[in-house]
Amino acid sequence: MTSELCLRTIAELAPQVKKGAISALELTDACLEQITKREADLNAFIAVDRDGARATANRADDEIAAGQYRGPLHGIPISVKDMVAVAGLPTTAASRVRPTTPAQHDATIVANLKAAGAVVLGKCNLHEFAFGTTGEDSAFGPTRNPHDTSRSPGGSSGGSAAAVAAGMSYGSIGTDTGGSIRIPSAACGVVGLKPGFGELSCDGVLPLSRSLDHVGPLARSVVDVWLLYRAMGGEQTTVPLKGTTRKKLRLGVPRRHFMDHLDPHVRDHFNDALDRLGNAGVDLSDVDVPHAGEIAAVYLHIVLPEGMTYHSKTLNSRPEDYTPGVRRRLEMGHYILAEDYLRAQRGREMLRREVTEALSVHDALILPTLAIPAPPYGIESVTVDGLTESVRNLTLRLTQVFNLTGHPAISIPSGNTPTGLPCGLQLVGHTNQTVNLLTAARYVEETIR
Repeated sequence: MTSELCLRTIAELAPQVKKGAISALELTDACLEQITKREADLNAFIAVDRDGARATANRADDEIAAGQYRGPLHGIPISVKDMVAVAGLPTTAASRVRPTTPAQHDATIVANLKAAGAVVLGKCNLHEFAFGTTGEDSAFGPTRNPHDTSRSPGGSSGGSAAAVAAGMSYGSIGTDTGGSIRIPSAACGVVGLKPGFGELSCDGVLPLSRSLDHVGPLARSVVDVWLLYRAMGGEQTTVPLKGTTRKKLRLGVPRRHFMDHLDPHVRDHFNDALDRLGNAGVDLSDVDVPHAGEIAAVYLHIVLPEGMTYHSKTLNSRPEDYTPGVRRRLEMGHYILAEDYLRAQRGREMLRREVTEALSVHDALILPTLAIPAPPYGIESVTVDGLTESVRNLTLRLTQVFNLTGHPAISIPSGNTPTGLPCGLQLVGHTNQTVNLLTAARYVEETIR
């Protein structure tokens, strides 16, 4: 019973909580029990606030019984990536560098979620300082993929994705600087949204790269992500997210570069999704991002110096307190010249124009989220289509450009490999049109299910 209850969606549970058929305390205890069962294997949490969560759930039940229902997140247990401040809990960023003193104030998005009635269960594990795509570099040990504990859950928001996939919370909050919400969502088989740049406040969120950082929700369905996204922005909503009302959804498929190196199972699931959408009447046409081959170089020449700038003091005084891989990447930022950084910013603007042009006659772009299924821990490279690339490059390959351009992007599950590893499908929308992207994503989710 507990496992079944834990794997339901917010949209399914909210009406029952509202009418008192299920209590917030029941949901909270179910998640806490699931954490007890699975945390030793998954290591998805850095801190669990059992007493605080149960007290908040009790208050929510009292408010709802008194007719003070706040909306669909009232009494719903969620988790928060430990890059985001939650009052009363430390913000460790999964690093020995950070102080262990509790935060005095909630991040703006957490305050908004609490105002919507959400119950915060605790803080999720991550790749240290959000600077990695596998989740293995953490002062608290690596997070494991719920579908195969020998594999990565993706990163950097791996704890958040694992918590949702394993029924340890109904939704979670992550950060995304190069794909850190979408990559683990694809690897763990959940839905993850990177809104447009600047749409949601990063106040109270530790930075990695201030011009690339985004914050967003992870959950089990597009509708659940919609509810969390609206609440994170301070807008409580009872209006359901409907599928697209367009007679024919128009999706652009960027094949060159983005389809060059895909695991065969990822490719098969992507092509199957295109077939299903085409049979449903969706208009699919190829598009191009002419300078896509320069994405990685542009990205590195921005993320490295911006990351190093924030960490320069502790990199000099406490280098041994960083995990080796994260320290090495941060230190690389010392070697980026100002002229290279400025040249990368010009490249970024060029890519932004090209993605916008690719979207010009389409409702969204559609492409895989992750070029490979969740990789095993301990490997440094993967060979795909005869090309051997580092795990980091392969996992970032399809996501990082949309941090550069700031377009909203969402990952939804698109099927499993024969061994049960999830694959993900990514939709990319117009600037300042995240709601329209979510509308299209719900239609795609329902069509390919």
